[in-house]
Amino acid sequence: MEVMDLVEQVARELSFRVEQVKVTMELLEEGNTIPFIARYRKEMTGELDEEQLRQIEERYRYIAGLYARRDEIIRLIDEQGKLTEELHQKLLKATKLQELEDLYLPYRPKRKTRASMARERGLEPLAKIILEAKEIVDSNELASPFVNEEKDVKSTEDAIKGALDILAEELSEDADTRKWVRTYTWNQGILESKAVDADESSVYEMYYDYQEPIRTMPSHRVLAVRRAEREGMLKLKLTVQEDVYSLLRKWFPHENTYTLPIIQDSYKRLIAPSIDREIHARMLADAEEKAIDIFKENLRHLLLQSPIAGKVVLGVDPAYRTGCKLAVVDDTGKLLDIDVIYPTKPNERIEEAKDKVNTLLAKYPINLIAIGNGTASRETEDFIAEVIQESDREMYYVIVNEAGASVYSASPLAKEEFPELDAARRSAVSIARRLQDPLAELVKIDPKSVGVGQYQHDVNQKKLSESLTQVVESSVNYVGVDVNTASPALLQYISGVSKTVAKNIVIEREKIGKFTNRKQLKKVSKLGAKTFEQCIGFLRIRDGENPLDKTPIHPESYSIAEQLLQKLGISAHDLGLEESKETLKKVDVHSMARELDSGVPTMKDIIDSLLRPGRDPRESLPSPILRSDVLKAEDLETGMQLKGTIRNVVAFGAFVDIGLKNDALVHISKLSNRYVRNPMDVVTVGDIVDVWVLSVDKVRDRVSLSMIN
Repeated sequence: MEVMDLVEQVARELSFRVEQVKVTMELLEEGNTIPFIARYRKEMTGELDEEQLRQIEERYRYIAGLYARRDEIIRLIDEQGKLTEELHQKLLKATKLQELEDLYLPYRPKRKTRASMARERGLEPLAKIILEAKEIVDSNELASPFVNEEKDVKSTEDAIKGALDILAEELSEDADTRKWVRTYTWNQGILESKAVDADESSVYEMYYDYQEPIRTMPSHRVLAVRRAEREGMLKLKLTVQEDVYSLLRKWFPHENTYTLPIIQDSYKRLIAPSIDREIHARMLADAEEKAIDIFKENLRHLLLQSPIAGKVVLGVDPAYRTGCKLAVVDDTGKLLDIDVIYPTKPNERIEEAKDKVNTLLAKYPINLIAIGNGTASRETEDFIAEVIQESDREMYYVIVNEAGASVYSASPLAKEEFPELDAARRSAVSIARRLQDPLAELVKIDPKSVGVGQYQHDVNQKKLSESLTQVVESSVNYVGVDVNTASPALLQYISGVSKTVAKNIVIEREKIGKFTNRKQLKKVSKLGAKTFEQCIGFLRIRDGENPLDKTPIHPESYSIAEQLLQKLGISAHDLGLEESKETLKKVDVHSMARELDSGVPTMKDIIDSLLRPGRDPRESLPSPILRSDVLKAEDLETGMQLKGTIRNVVAFGAFVDIGLKNDALVHISKLSNRYVRNPMDVVTVGDIVDVWVLSVDKVRDRVSLSMIN
């Protein structure tokens, strides 16, 4: 197929203009990244965002693969001498890979089947006679000419049986029939689950005798029963009404004695098992897609949580026997001090622990403490709250989700960063830094380990990793990074930058002290012209020679920005001042774009960047809730109003940190007064919300909340 045909089909399916699809694919083929295209090629694409660009790329690749497979199938059938004009046209009109494979099925080389053996025994003519017969009066008379000892057809019963096997297989391989049964099964099918051992207690007990329409089964239940099946706890079965038999009669030109037996055999032995596998695969694929979408959205909001800048932070990694590790980091994340205390069981050296913490408080201007939410977190929180109450200094603590901190602390990256520290002490540093800049610290961890997913171990791991990596890349490039403080782990997610180039940027930075202008990055080893073009707009130099270097404005647009400032009488060094802002706000974007020969989207972005030079887009998001005292389950009463932070959003609701050891659940039915199909329509990770206590289960340490007053 011609490239333009592909482009036109993608444009038609996704409702984009042909030119948008064409330009997008050309830009991608030239080696441009999606974040770069979305930010700096808006005029060319018609301002398509990252999600739309990915849709175009994915659909284009799918259709290209579809047509490559179609051409291959046409060639294979033609080589068999069986390519009719009708079949050829059906193949050309197929819009899904499944349709192509259905059409190819009768011609696909296969192992010996009952039908193929019957054909070898010369029974295909008898099958045709039976299919065309309006009625069959005498089966023996009909089949007797096909009895042949040499071909192992020893009786008329043998002949009839072989002919029926042929017809059953032909019915099962008819593309229209398969399509209809597939659709019918999806719309009408029921998934039944039964316990392998009903007497065995497990988390899957609600599914021990359960059934639900497959079409409406929520993704989290699909993944739950599939996991239970893998663990040997459940047996799953798809059932459909027997109406399917009557509807399969349409395949036959006439009905006769053998029509129903053929249908029953074909459906039960050949069609149903095959379609069941396809339906199970589709259910799993759909559930995985929804689970991955939830994970992606949660991860995006987790990464883009508001940083707490300019604070010296004490990080605490709680533990029992091995003690709580302490790490003090300065406002740039640099490690200042490290220690260990034993305020929890079995040691309970509380006074000694207080002395050590107070020594650190006297030595450093700490007014924020980050406590990991893992083992011994509750007891450590009690201890820290007591220290705060006894202190004269205004101080707060924040419970930080430490998911993945142990993964980072044992990684080669952590060992390279802190070779002199053990894993637990590295973890304390990571907890402190997470509070200062969640994005910069979380990119060091495998996205699957950050604790905001649902059934992440039950989905396609390759697809999950690719999807989450895209989210990290998108988030890092959305925020941009300070090239003089960013770690290689953060830099490697910048548009066009590889792991090697990220390390080389840091090596060059250490060699020259710091970058003072963006042009210096051209000297970085292996950072060529294309990489420079892709990455430079996302790399910021805060206090450089050129004030434009701290903005998202790409150097290719500096001349436009400089002309704009000159026309407005603004010095680049006065950017951010109130007078400059007022002048920029009055600019007529469209007329100025025409005057300076710039695209309107680029001009708008330049003005926005000049209005807020060096601004972190996360600053407008809610900051973490700062606490100075402990909330305990026994303090809670039904109806009590609290403020909490959304930690995780799943298909059935949201988990909220209200200051207890375990996050509390707001069920989807309690998120809003209106009907909620998707919890993410109401809440996202990091949101600060008002909640009301519904119930407290002290035995299982569970709290149920409502967001409805």
